[in-house]
Amino acid sequence: MHIGPHQLSNNVVVAPMAGVTDRPFRQLCKRFGAGMAVSEMVASSPHLWATHKSARRVDHRGEVDPISVQIVGADPQMMAQAARHNVDQGAQIIDINMGCPAKKVCNVAAGSALMKDEELVRRILDAVVGAVKVPVTLKIRTGWDQQHRNAVQVARIAQSAGVSALAVHGRTRACGFTGDAEYETIAAVKSQVSIPVIANGDIDSPQKAKRVLDETRVDAIMIGRAAQGRPWIFRDIKHYLATGETPPPPPVSEVHVVLIDHLHQLHAFYGGEMGVRVARKHISWYTKELTDSAAFRQCVNRLATAREQLAAVSTFFIRLAQRSERISYAEEELAA
Repeated sequence: MHIGPHQLSNNVVVAPMAGVTDRPFRQLCKRFGAGMAVSEMVASSPHLWATHKSARRVDHRGEVDPISVQIVGADPQMMAQAARHNVDQGAQIIDINMGCPAKKVCNVAAGSALMKDEELVRRILDAVVGAVKVPVTLKIRTGWDQQHRNAVQVARIAQSAGVSALAVHGRTRACGFTGDAEYETIAAVKSQVSIPVIANGDIDSPQKAKRVLDETRVDAIMIGRAAQGRPWIFRDIKHYLATGETPPPPPVSEVHVVLIDHLHQLHAFYGGEMGVRVARKHISWYTKELTDSAAFRQCVNRLATAREQLAAVSTFFIRLAQRSERISYAEEELAA
């Protein structure tokens, strides 16, 4: 799959997730085989660019190409300015957020709220595509609510504007993350445009990945929350798509190594105190299906230093290794 001049190594992509797809997470997912990882959304407002949060979100040092950065906003010229700024900071692909359902985003007419105004969608896309020489991609939902599904219309607008690829989360904004993803709507979008289309929503296993690819005929799939605490899902999907064989879940010894490395990267990226806080949610995701994990999480969430956190994680996994446990996919508990 190509996005502009960039040929992806495969058609499995990491979804942009606020508070999750930071540089350490993107690097880890790419290491496990993701063909591309989209950054956390970066605000289009220039006065926010100087904050520590924004500075971290545009830090791509050591990241494997292509570097895709998502921007969010509702003003065409500010979005164009944000696109240029992020290209100057190293972005090789600019992704536009028209899919976020969060109230604080939609309340300022950004994210998925933009799908209510197709003319504004057109103006934003024209402005951003015209502002930068790198490919521009777009992420949308199927519509604002079930009575106003307009993903096909927005996809046509995107193609006309010169957008290089389109990701569709198979839910309306009103659905949030509830209910089943509308793969039939994603298939309809794919049938109506010639640019690459990426399916997102409820893809939580290798088998589901293949089924969505087969049913929708999309060019790629995008994995979101199913990758939290299980970055090896990209390796497993690649293996299953290539061989038709379901790989065994990773042993806890491998999960231990992956998590410890991830924690080191988080501590270094955010600094000790904040790194420990950010790491807590990742520890929870990695361990939630393991024996005695609830009591362990309560304990580790009270620890204040990186050294204590790393020691507690190692102790927990050493005990588990003696039981020869493996991580398993719990499809009913996951949603992309």
